[in-house]
Amino acid sequence: MIKKIRNDEIFKKPEIQKIVRSKKTLKKYRKTDYKKFYIFSLSSAILIFSFFSLPSIDKYFSDNFVKKKTVINISKKKFELTLNNKKSDIEIIDESNNLGNVYDDIDVFSSNDQNINTSRLSASTLEQLFKETDYSLKKVKKTKLVNIGINLDHLPSEMKNIENIKKRKNLFIQIILPLIIEENTKITLDRKKLFVILNKNNNTKSEIEWLNKKFNQYGVSKNDLPTLKTRMDEIPVSLAIAQAAKETGWGTSRFAQKGNALFGQWTWSGDGIKPAGAESNSTHKVASFKVLKASVKAYLRNLNTHSSYKNFRKERAIQRDNDEKLNSLELVKYLDKYAETGVEYTKVLSKIIKQNSLTEFDDVKILPTSLKLKNLI
Repeated sequence: MIKKIRNDEIFKKPEIQKIVRSKKTLKKYRKTDYKKFYIFSLSSAILIFSFFSLPSIDKYFSDNFVKKKTVINISKKKFELTLNNKKSDIEIIDESNNLGNVYDDIDVFSSNDQNINTSRLSASTLEQLFKETDYSLKKVKKTKLVNIGINLDHLPSEMKNIENIKKRKNLFIQIILPLIIEENTKITLDRKKLFVILNKNNNTKSEIEWLNKKFNQYGVSKNDLPTLKTRMDEIPVSLAIAQAAKETGWGTSRFAQKGNALFGQWTWSGDGIKPAGAESNSTHKVASFKVLKASVKAYLRNLNTHSSYKNFRKERAIQRDNDEKLNSLELVKYLDKYAETGVEYTKVLSKIIKQNSLTEFDDVKILPTSLKLKNLI
């Protein structure tokens, strides 16, 4: 009894009571912490599950409850608006732009009647001509030189009748390769002249006039030299061939045969060819050109000035800064706005480049006709 009383007395002491209360409080807080931890863990699990499930849920609702959206390629439309010096209701912020005169130096559109007046050689005649002039793709790959003297205005009308696919592809490349390289060479020479001017403290009157002309050609306003430098550059030969092959079916399409349209550029004006599968209320046509060279020149100018390909030009400039060599398989990724199929289009182009070893033509130069030209190139 005495022992029990002593124990009770001990527990009644203030310091002991304080300890007991603190233990009860601690126990209470621990219980609250466990509850909070449980709620936090459950909330985290739900949140993580939601993030993983969201794409699948979104796809389900898109597939079953949302109307299919039509993807519109506005770059082809804006190409036409640029040619006609019109303003689009869709404005895209780009570098310094003044696109009213970018095609003034190109014989852009033509009617089909005009195409009849220029020469069109048959496939057999071309094969014989190439043989006599010792022009073969095998030799070009070996020497890395091509003669631009054979300048063809049109594709042979019987391209579709060439059953051997490899033979048809080779003939198509033989025809357009000199055209692409010639236009690229002109750009390269202009680019070299630009760098000479940029490195001078004072420029002559003729140099200033030349600069103003190039500002107009490349749609650059406010004498923006950095933008001109970015735009005035080559398009890799392999990429140009791949796009021409894709857009024309290796030279067999109606647009290529009747309108020298190698790159499928659209027009809403009178001159052009109406696509067979176009809707009745559609007003666009595929632009036709007087000669193949005009189509190539317009294509290069399009990629070098159009706001849809701004990122393409940025990547090209980065490649130039790094090793001075253009990589078509990287650049092609930035042409998703060229066609309505978007990324799928770029994948097809990559496949064409790889399957046909087109990068072997990227370092081909023109066969110089003089020592002066050789030094310039």
